[in-house]
Amino acid sequence: MAKKRKDKELDDNGYEFKIPKFDAEKYIEREKRNIKTTFIAALLGLLLALVSFGFWVLLKGHFLRWELVLLVGVFNASWLKYIFLKLNIDLSDFGRKGWFTSYALYFLVWFLVFIVLVNPPFYDDAPPVVDAAALPMTQEPGGTVLIVAHITDNTEVKKEGINFTITYPTGETIHPDFTFDKGILRYTFINDKNLTGEFRYSIIVKDVNGHINKDYSNQSFKYSDNALQIISSQFHDIRSGDPIIIKADENISKVNFRVYYRLDNGSEINVNRKDKDKKDKYETSAEYEGWMQNTNHTMRVYAEASYYFINVNERFTNTVNDTTIYHFKTGDDPNIGSKPNLVEFNYTLYLLRKEQPSNTLNYMLPYPRTVGGTPGFEMIIFILALILVAATRRKHRINK
Repeated sequence: MAKKRKDKELDDNGYEFKIPKFDAEKYIEREKRNIKTTFIAALLGLLLALVSFGFWVLLKGHFLRWELVLLVGVFNASWLKYIFLKLNIDLSDFGRKGWFTSYALYFLVWFLVFIVLVNPPFYDDAPPVVDAAALPMTQEPGGTVLIVAHITDNTEVKKEGINFTITYPTGETIHPDFTFDKGILRYTFINDKNLTGEFRYSIIVKDVNGHINKDYSNQSFKYSDNALQIISSQFHDIRSGDPIIIKADENISKVNFRVYYRLDNGSEINVNRKDKDKKDKYETSAEYEGWMQNTNHTMRVYAEASYYFINVNERFTNTVNDTTIYHFKTGDDPNIGSKPNLVEFNYTLYLLRKEQPSNTLNYMLPYPRTVGGTPGFEMIIFILALILVAATRRKHRINK
């Protein structure tokens, strides 16, 4: 009777439950089969990654390069079943989970090895990436032009691999000495001959593997007497509501630039755009702080061109200084100088979804830009790894 009680037990409902016998031999055979299929799937993924790398090299320049190589990896997964059968592996109880685990492991190994092979130090077929700006693109005589470039590459770019030239309107070409540090090229051009017209600059970059970027091989900036000017006609008996229109060359910068002025060499007074979507006209009046009634004022007008490279927090900037000095005479008006100066758009407040101050400029200026890594290849590998781990843990729970 004691032996019978050991072999049988009652469940919660009082029904008899017989403990199944553990077949150790069958379990060992199954685990050996699983180890063998895992090894074969990983080895096939490794071999097909090498083959795919060869196709990647041969298809250089083809617009469907990645898609074709991906098809090589996906369709060749069918070799798994053929190899299993040729090696007389027992697949009678392999099941969907076994096939899923084998295919997932194959694709994971293939993908991981392939991505490693097509990137440095094993392979490099990508030219350097260059982003450049001339600040400003339109300058007045007497001012300088700051030329900056952000150069990145998946291997290395040395200063000797950068061909930087400037061509004058007269046709003369120079190879100026520039600084290159932490991927940033800098050069400040001084127009010592006070020439006006179009200047051209070229930045051709070659990395240590000989790949060349010519995207900025034909760029330009110019010097003009009319980069900035006041075009309104009233200069005497100015009241708070009288508009003062400033015309700017819209090509001072390829992005938005700030226009401001100083009265009697005082503080900066920012200027709104007449039309917030157009870069060529700006409007101010004597109602802003700095103006005083019944006073003779001298005005100097400026434009600040600034630029941020992606993932570089440093702000690059240069200023256009209108060479003309303007004279204004204000009238008797208590509202003159009564409004606070305009401030720049606060991007931090914008990200926090908070309101901007009421005296914010009606156009946005450049701000630091950060772009994270695109979750492409890494995300696929991460998801496949999670699926593989989940499937393996579930299989172990079933075996227990």
